[in-house]
Amino acid sequence: MKKVYSSAAAALDGVLKDGMLIAAGGFGLCGIPELLIKAIHEAGTKDLTIASNNCGVDDFGLGILLSSRQIRKMMSSYVGENAEFMRQYLSGELELEFNPQGTLAERMRAGGAGIPGFYTRTGVGTVIAEGKEHKDFDGETCILERGIVADLAIVKGWKADESGNVVFRKTARNFNVPAAKCGRICVCEVEEIVPTGSLDPDHIHLPGIYVHRLIQGEHEKRIEQRTTRKEA
Repeated sequence: MKKVYSSAAAALDGVLKDGMLIAAGGFGLCGIPELLIKAIHEAGTKDLTIASNNCGVDDFGLGILLSSRQIRKMMSSYVGENAEFMRQYLSGELELEFNPQGTLAERMRAGGAGIPGFYTRTGVGTVIAEGKEHKDFDGETCILERGIVADLAIVKGWKADESGNVVFRKTARNFNVPAAKCGRICVCEVEEIVPTGSLDPDHIHLPGIYVHRLIQGEHEKRIEQRTTRKEA
């Protein structure tokens, strides 16, 4: 089965459709699938629901899909440094489903593991719990959270082999693994593709069975914030 494609546009060909649910890896601007996001922007796919920790910044990452009004709903845990995200939400242009960060990661993991839902204490007594089933376990009240199964997962790795086994680099692993596993189709972009068998099996973070399409590309790797201080 061919997994390696020549470009992000080629890897997404025949996969994108208006109104789909996309799970996107990354945290802030770390480990985001920037090439695939750009290809979705250029394809003009709209009315998207995006499950991702946050939505990039105004002019980079998922932020470019916000600016072009291609996103209808965000399922995320952090507005971050994206002023357009905040503006669209406060003006009612964007639907937002807030999730505690650990809950969002577990919803993705559960969806990828075939678990339709799970109970958690996180969010009990807050707006997060409104409209959700409550159940007591050993005297503790929990709420039911549903697993996320996305139509498409887009993720960013460091290195992969031609079979789709992926290695992530340090904290860039973040949401990428659970996002990849919860997608019916997973497209992964990496910095380097090596021959099958080149990777130490003990170093593989995402087995190739979860990855359907793969591209290699150059990445900008922006830094979200820079902190400076005056010399004494």
